[in-house]
Formats: sequence, C-alpha cells, structure tokens
Amino acid sequence: MLHLNITSNPAGSILVIYTGGTLGMVYDRSADPAKTGQLLPFDFSQVIEKVPEIGRLDFDVSLITLEHIIDSSDVKPAVWARLAQVIEVHYDQFDSFVILHGTDTMAYTASALSFMLTNLGKPVILTGAQLPIGVARTDARENLLTALEIAADRQDGRPAVPEVCIYFNSLLLRGNRAKKRESVHFNAFHSENYPHLAMAGVRIEYNRPFIARQDMALPFSISTAVDDNVTILKLFPGITPAVVNAVLAIPGLRGVVLETFGAGNVPTDTWLADALRTAIASGIVIINVSQCEGGRVTQGQYQTSTRLQQIGVVSGADMTTEAAITKLMVLLGQELDTTAIARQLAQSMRGEMSS
Repeated sequence: MLHLNITSNPAGSILVIYTGGTLGMVYDRSADPAKTGQLLPFDFSQVIEKVPEIGRLDFDVSLITLEHIIDSSDVKPAVWARLAQVIEVHYDQFDSFVILHGTDTMAYTASALSFMLTNLGKPVILTGAQLPIGVARTDARENLLTALEIAADRQDGRPAVPEVCIYFNSLLLRGNRAKKRESVHFNAFHSENYPHLAMAGVRIEYNRPFIARQDMALPFSISTAVDDNVTILKLFPGITPAVVNAVLAIPGLRGVVLETFGAGNVPTDTWLADALRTAIASGIVIINVSQCEGGRVTQGQYQTSTRLQQIGVVSGADMTTEAAITKLMVLLGQELDTTAIARQLAQSMRGEMSS
C-alpha cells in the first residue's frame, strides 16, 4: 500500500483502488515510430507527480493497485469479487473508497458492487477519464480530485454518500442507475431514470432526498459468488425462431435479460411466447427490461406484454441492462430457487429500480 498524502490532522482517510483504464495511461514516447501515440499504463505510484493537488488535501489518501492492471473491456466477475474483497479487508481502516476504472464497463462494475456489498455504510466511488492523465486537456485530474472530495465529505458526522456511485464530468450518479452514453465527449455517463446525487461546480451541491440512507448499526458483508451462466437477448423486428431458440438452448443457461420494445413489448408471434414459456419451465429466469434508456417496463399495459406476465417473465421496471444482468448474476450465485430469485429480481435491493 502506498500512502499518497498524509496530513497532520486528517479529516478522514480514503483508499484509492487502481484497476487500470485511460486515466492511468500515458502516451508512448519511445523512439519506435510504430509505437508513437499508443497508450501505455504508467507507474501509478507516481500519480502525485501528475496530480500534485492531492498533496494539499486535508485527508489521508492511500493507494492500492490491483495485481493485474487491465483495460475495462477485460473486466470479468472475478475482478468484481476482487474489488469487493479489497474493500472488505480495509473496510474498518478507511472512511471511504475510490475505484479508478476504465469507462467502458464502469457501469457494470458499479452495478455489480452495489449488489455484492451488503449494508454498505461508506462511499464507494468509481471514476475514470476519457483522456490520459498526462494530456494537457485531460479530464482525469478533475474527476479524480472531486471523487476524492466527495468520498471524504461528511454531513452531520456521517458519510455524505454512503453508497456505490460513479463520479464523472461534474455529476455524481448512483452506480446501478448509470449508463455510459459517450465515447468521445467528457459527459460519458448519464442516469436517465434517476436524478443525479450531486453536481460539482464552484461548490458540490448534493441532491439529498435521493441519496441512500443506511443503518450504520448493521454489519457490513460481501457476497462474491456470481453465476455467469446468463445472457442478454435483444429483440429486433424480424428476429427469427432460430435465433431465439439458439440463445435459449445455450448449455447451462440459467438467466436471461430480455431487452424488449418500449414499455416491455414483444412481437405477438406464438412461437416466441412458447419458446420463453418452455425456457422458464426448464428453470431459466427471464427478466424484461426496455431497450429505451428512459421510461420503464409496464407488463400488462399493452396486449403484447400481457402474455409475458402470464408466462412468468419478471418485470425489470426501470432498471438498466447493466443493473439487471449483474443483479441476476449475483442472485443466481446465492443458489436460491427460481421462485425466490424471481421475487428478489422484481424488488429493489439497492435502489436500482423504482417501485
């Protein structure tokens, strides 16, 4: 563990967990013309050289780097489990946690951690960058510094934001409500179905009615068992029985996130309902989420979704696909029966869906 900043009278302590991603990259300056312009990970222990402002913070900041630095495209459930374990080991030692993560799968990791961390009473804030930390116009410095400030902030002696969040480009979002929407602009994340938790300008303004409030007396614990025998089936006009049946026949499949049209609607073809009914009867759990980023699934509102409700498809309400797939994986990992899994899928566990 590297101590980046130790103050004489700290207002708190933060553990930064570095996983990889653009934020921790620099451009290759080697003499090889073929490599010029490539992004390479730099020694993150030198972050204080890139962000000297960390040295002026009034709280202690320490750094842990995961054993293997990876691009976020390579993040798998084992990485989620490792992050949960790091937080558990250091939970009593630090007041809050900041995870530096690549942007491509950040919403998946934030969603997964929200379900894996039970009775979380401290901030866990994920952040990253669209440009490397060594670039003049980088967004990395602001994202990192503000994430640290929010993580350290306390209101009435309690953490200001005791939940898993994403901070990016002035907005703090609930982690399991966020989606990545941009690959080229700095406003990479948004939360269409839930208000932002804070906005950072000259001051950090918190949207307090929408921030989770935890019972600090409950014991913190983690659940790292995850079953990845799941898939996402996105419907489209003209989808054929061969496509649907091939997906539902995947060996060992236990769960499906069904991305439907609008308010949860599907084609009225008899073969589709029959295929879904057969899958559910075989023990596969199916949850219905909308392809629309805004709005919600309302099974039964239209005739085309009524049949889904009748055959046992679970309504995902206004959950994101990222939240639905990670929630499904975590619940399946608990080895509950399908009835219990379906019941918990339909209920909010960590504020990931509206009632």
